[in-house]
Amino acid sequence: MTSDNGPLPDGSPQPRRVADETSPSAFESGGAARRISDDRSFGASLGWTVAGAVIPGLGLVRGGRRIIGSLLIAAWVIVVGGVAGLAVTNRKLLLSFAVDPGFLRGGAIALLVIAVLWVISVGATHLVLRPRPASWGQRAAGAAVVGALSFAVAAPMAMGANFAVTTADGLVVFNQTSTTTPTVDAVDPWKDKDRLNILILGGDSGTGRDIKLGIRPDSVSVLSVDTHTGAVSMFNLPRQTAKMPFPKDSKLYKYFPNGFYDGSNPLNQEYALNAIYNNVPHLVPKDVLGNPSSLSTDAMKLSVGEALGLKLDYYVLVNMDGFKDIINAIGGITVNINDRVPMGGKNPNGTHPEVKPYDWLEIGPNQHLTGRQALWFARGRYHTTDYKRMSRQRCVINAVIQQADPATILTKYQSLISAATKTVSTDVPSKLLPALADLALNMKGKPIRSILLNQDVGFKTWDPDWNLVHKLVQKTLDEADASAASAPSSTATASPTGSSTSSPTGSASPSSSPTATSTAKQKSANLNDECAYHPNK
Repeated sequence: MTSDNGPLPDGSPQPRRVADETSPSAFESGGAARRISDDRSFGASLGWTVAGAVIPGLGLVRGGRRIIGSLLIAAWVIVVGGVAGLAVTNRKLLLSFAVDPGFLRGGAIALLVIAVLWVISVGATHLVLRPRPASWGQRAAGAAVVGALSFAVAAPMAMGANFAVTTADGLVVFNQTSTTTPTVDAVDPWKDKDRLNILILGGDSGTGRDIKLGIRPDSVSVLSVDTHTGAVSMFNLPRQTAKMPFPKDSKLYKYFPNGFYDGSNPLNQEYALNAIYNNVPHLVPKDVLGNPSSLSTDAMKLSVGEALGLKLDYYVLVNMDGFKDIINAIGGITVNINDRVPMGGKNPNGTHPEVKPYDWLEIGPNQHLTGRQALWFARGRYHTTDYKRMSRQRCVINAVIQQADPATILTKYQSLISAATKTVSTDVPSKLLPALADLALNMKGKPIRSILLNQDVGFKTWDPDWNLVHKLVQKTLDEADASAASAPSSTATASPTGSSTSSPTGSASPSSSPTATSTAKQKSANLNDECAYHPNK
């Protein structure tokens, strides 16, 4: 047996192997991966570091760390491809995750973990590919590039995590239970539902008073939406309306067979519409409707729905004292002001003297209002009528629907969620939010039809004819469907001279005012027209 370096049996010398001619130092501290990095220029290393920041693991594969690099690339493809695939093939499922508080909080943690791993990947990529030895200038430049790339990938992740936690916290608004809500399929809620009816209550709880301590409904509106066309109708009932009915199949009918009425005085405000909220729960067993979060709102839904001839699905209760924060969060609203509107002030009565307003909203077209101004625009009572106030409230709702800009909402998202959690209560289930978002987009730009229930159309608050109201409501719904079918892609509003100028509040000439609408024919009004500029000087 011969040694590795000995002669062959015939006496000839042993041939030298290629490995013997290779310097051992080539395999020291890093091996093949080290040789790859030594062959890289500093500029190329920066380029691959950038590439590794875009696709995690790509630069590591280039630097010879194939296993960990390939795992990172595979994870990136699975996550990005999965989200993109769901967005294309099953967007509702993807959106359903976005309204699950547990998923959102878990997602926030996952985003932070991904951010850390991504930053580590960026730094490791540069270290693997950086030439050896590196000058101090190259080290400084590399650190600056790695720092900038780390911020570029980590900042959006941190913002996303914050966004997820904020959303999860905001979903507390949707925690109210009700015995009057429909059963819906969250995947396709409008499959067997042609119309969505939502009761909107503007609650006056007093400045600084919590929403749970008691609300006096100051405005009562119903938003009715065709789930297929996006056609929108709105109805307001005067808060002093008497003899509010209840459905015969409701357990409340047993206690109020003649409506919410004391039996003798239709002007008794303790039995008016806005008294249902506070008084009904004290006049019936607390479990008469089961165990809803709020017997008050369920009673309001049943009564207002029966009065209008509609089945009300959900309610949204907005504390008007916090309403200004919501308006501020969406950047304010723009409305036309046709009458001077008082800010503050009280009309005199037997218990207190007259109090003058501290300011006024002056007449003018396209007036941009802050939250505080919008609040007084909706609720100002000094020397004005309830009907004018109801008209202004409809214009505020119309402005919010038409002017809420998704880009603005996103930039003010945290402020909006913070305001909503303090001022809004609803029995809309959170699982319905994705479908409602799609429906809201379909509503955008559609004219809202509305009819003012007053004596001009034969409505008397002290002796309401509910059969007449049902006919007026149905006529308004039909006209809303017709308006939606012929709605232009954009609308305009009238300038003071009557010429049309671009605005989110609608179009109207001076003759389009509510007083010029054919109330004799009981025709509903287009809110873009009703809310247009037609000053009453």
